[in-house]
Amino acid sequence: MNSSATPQRPSFREAFGFWSRLGWISFGGTAAHIAIMHGYLVEKKKWISNGRFLHALSHCMILPGPEAQQLAIYIGWKLHGKKGGLAAGTLFVLPSMFVLLALSLIYVLFGNLPWIAAMFNGLKPAVIALVLLALLKIAGRALRGPVHYVVAAAAFIGMFFFNVSLPLIMLGAVVLGVLLGHLRPSLFHHQNSLETDEDEHEYFINKYSKSSETEFNSKSLVKLVGTALLLWLAPFALFYFFVDDFHFWKGLAFFFTKTAFVTIGGSYTVIPYVAQISVVKLHWLSKLQMMDGFALAETTPGPLIIVVAFVGFMAGYNHFHGSLWMGTLGLLATTFYTFLPCFLFVFAGAPIVERTQGKPAVEGVLSLITAVVVGAILDLTLFLGKGVVFPSGTMAVRSIDIVSVAWIITSLLLLKKFRMNVVYLILLSVAFGAGRYLIMLHMR
Repeated sequence: MNSSATPQRPSFREAFGFWSRLGWISFGGTAAHIAIMHGYLVEKKKWISNGRFLHALSHCMILPGPEAQQLAIYIGWKLHGKKGGLAAGTLFVLPSMFVLLALSLIYVLFGNLPWIAAMFNGLKPAVIALVLLALLKIAGRALRGPVHYVVAAAAFIGMFFFNVSLPLIMLGAVVLGVLLGHLRPSLFHHQNSLETDEDEHEYFINKYSKSSETEFNSKSLVKLVGTALLLWLAPFALFYFFVDDFHFWKGLAFFFTKTAFVTIGGSYTVIPYVAQISVVKLHWLSKLQMMDGFALAETTPGPLIIVVAFVGFMAGYNHFHGSLWMGTLGLLATTFYTFLPCFLFVFAGAPIVERTQGKPAVEGVLSLITAVVVGAILDLTLFLGKGVVFPSGTMAVRSIDIVSVAWIITSLLLLKKFRMNVVYLILLSVAFGAGRYLIMLHMR
């Protein structure tokens, strides 16, 4: 194929439309988010090649914060500079924040309504189908040699059977990649390009494309950090002059900023930390409320770490004696301080990502991190699948939820064979959950 056939950059309006939709349909956690982005950006629109997609994903995996949101920020940055990254990252989070705000208000006013949970329970089998397809697609591209299969298998075994943390496994993959790069570089030679030259030229962002913002210099870094610091400080004026108890708001801002810096290895690694501090030490909410918040967060689109927004809501609500306004402000402040550092991490690190593209030593290490991602997605698939297939928690044939298994298979067929749009599958699954709840209610 001639390189002149390279697709043109999408307009900002077109990209903005996708990021807007992504925020509302990104159910199911990191693996499902990655699956949706890969299906649209790589396979359908060809805005970014598979090699560049996986290269960026590997970098995002080793950064603090939600990987899928950071991947969206990076791709948005590659397409339209910083305004593209800001749009992608913000729109990825806003829908889940608004949905969780509505659910939080319903929760404190009416309690945890079972029909809401039932509607979103219909989504869970569809999410399993999405994650399974993501696993097959990413594994097919990422596992290119024996060493990658071994690393992926070791990562899965470590996480699933021995509960080894993902950051520790990624550190091991980095060390192994560096050692093999020096001792057996031939193991990675066939991996220097995940796509052929012909394939690469089919995509707008490919291994040959350059960005005007790839230069890394101390001046731009200082400017970036300074801007982020000013944005971080801005809400303090509101807290100091217009609301009561500045000490509470200062503590909330510092706590969730710290949370953003320790979110390495996925939401499941940081949620226990948030729960321990906010429940046991700060007494912002009860253990039962924390568990309910986790359940609510699982029913919303966006990253699971958005559960911290519920914690912020309950912190403000409880601290100010049942004030819905203070609860809402707590949710908004928590979301702001949790996700602001993600933009800093990506914008500061993106030029470094660009400079490592095409370097065999770095590519070899990152290919092993991508193999770890495959193992992590498999672990997540089984973790989520166990809760859907065996809702009672008992691993026995008689405990299998036949209806959920049937919907997983149906979702796979709709996605794979009939190529159903993810939005339609989500709506259909919500209707399925509501219908199942009504039938069960009628049978009682």
